[in-house]
Amino acid sequence: MVADTLGVSERPVRRWLAVARVDGRLERAERCRFTLTPQLARRLAFHRGSVAGLHRELVAEAEAAGGGAVPSLATLYRAAARDVSPGLRAGMRGGEAARRDHDVFLQRPAGHRNEVWEADHVQVKGEVDIDGSPGRPWVTWFIDCATRVICGFAVTAQVPSRESVLVALRDAISREGEHGPFGGLPGAVRVDRGKDFLSRTVGEALGAFAVPVVDLPGYSPHLKGTVEAPNTAAKQMFFASLPGYTAAPRLKGGRKPTAEQQLLPLEALIELLGQWVAWWNTEHEPRSLAGRTPAAAWEADLTPIEDAEPGALHMFTLEDGGRVRTLGNKGVRWRSRHYVNAWMTGQAGRKVRLRYMPHHEHEIEVYDAVSGRHLGSAYLSNRARPEQIREMKRARAREADRLKRLLAAAEKDRATRYAAATRGTPAEVLGTVTELEAEAHLRAVAAADLTEVALPGYLPLPAKLPASWTAPDTARPAAPCPEDDDESTLAPR
Repeated sequence: MVADTLGVSERPVRRWLAVARVDGRLERAERCRFTLTPQLARRLAFHRGSVAGLHRELVAEAEAAGGGAVPSLATLYRAAARDVSPGLRAGMRGGEAARRDHDVFLQRPAGHRNEVWEADHVQVKGEVDIDGSPGRPWVTWFIDCATRVICGFAVTAQVPSRESVLVALRDAISREGEHGPFGGLPGAVRVDRGKDFLSRTVGEALGAFAVPVVDLPGYSPHLKGTVEAPNTAAKQMFFASLPGYTAAPRLKGGRKPTAEQQLLPLEALIELLGQWVAWWNTEHEPRSLAGRTPAAAWEADLTPIEDAEPGALHMFTLEDGGRVRTLGNKGVRWRSRHYVNAWMTGQAGRKVRLRYMPHHEHEIEVYDAVSGRHLGSAYLSNRARPEQIREMKRARAREADRLKRLLAAAEKDRATRYAAATRGTPAEVLGTVTELEAEAHLRAVAAADLTEVALPGYLPLPAKLPASWTAPDTARPAAPCPEDDDESTLAPR
């Protein structure tokens, strides 16, 4: 009956029963095959995942030992494919980033709008004209995880700091005027352990609106894939169209395929980036939204939006000055400098608090110390003219370049160069001096007049000595020194 059910003859069934009674085995017998042991896997990692390199090493060891069984190259390839995962093989060749491409990741639930935001920085892959000099600015933006809407962004010409985070956060939360219609207060913000996102200033700004900051582990872009999508899209779609794109293909010798193009000004980049963000929100159809644009997904979501009071948004997205100050006749004093404005007329003696945008020390915002009402802006008095500031920056740059050249020359003199070799011979130092060259140099030094180089800071005696001075008598020999017993060593002073 078993043979008829399995579609086989009775002989294999009786053989299976005999094996079960004798060996106690019910499954198919495993084939005796070569496996990759942990020691061989470690040696495979030493060869950067190269199976051929591991095979050459095993063959060399067998020949050095006088013979021995070595698995064939095909056997090693089959064992590596069977016992080592593709992700581990990729990691042996390219590191953790290559291994991560073979992982399987979970997908978070979609949620509703403004439930969670994600924030990140991305550097523009292209040079931009920044005040007459080429540079690569950074973009900071906040994106809604449920609808993929870019709620706000900010562009900085230097490495981003808490200043760019606060500016982008204010642009993302506000829905007034050109900031809308997307925004509002999020339920939480996910960041990737950036010190600017985790700074005290940003924490206080979000904490004032009861918005927690979720600190993700470092070097884990898969945990914030929503904001990584516009990062990648901007690199491939927007930055690639800029005139100074740095990742453009090159010809022989590293030459660009076209002539040098004029760099885009920073203000033009910000304008074009705003247009690209508008296209992303209103025309782009991400695959995760099933054919809808982020704007359509935002409008279809009926979750209520909580807006921040404009005055509180302006106040809490600035850094606090730290203490109560008094308005004086010269304005308000902060960091050993005075700030003034026309509205301060007649307000001397009033208690105020200061708030400011980080790194923008030319302008501060003044609030009443009791009510917290915004009184107005104040500007640095006696501020240097723009041409003076530019000249000071050029002087600092020239001094930095001079130090760089000096240090580079010193390192070049300190470095020792060796001749190339094709055999295991001792290293030969290049630039050595021969005995004849050394003797000629010493003779030239001995023949030179050393009085010109001796005591370079010594001041010569005046032509006419004062009457109170005693002139040295060079004709009379100096008295013998009582400490010297050998008279032959005495010499005139």
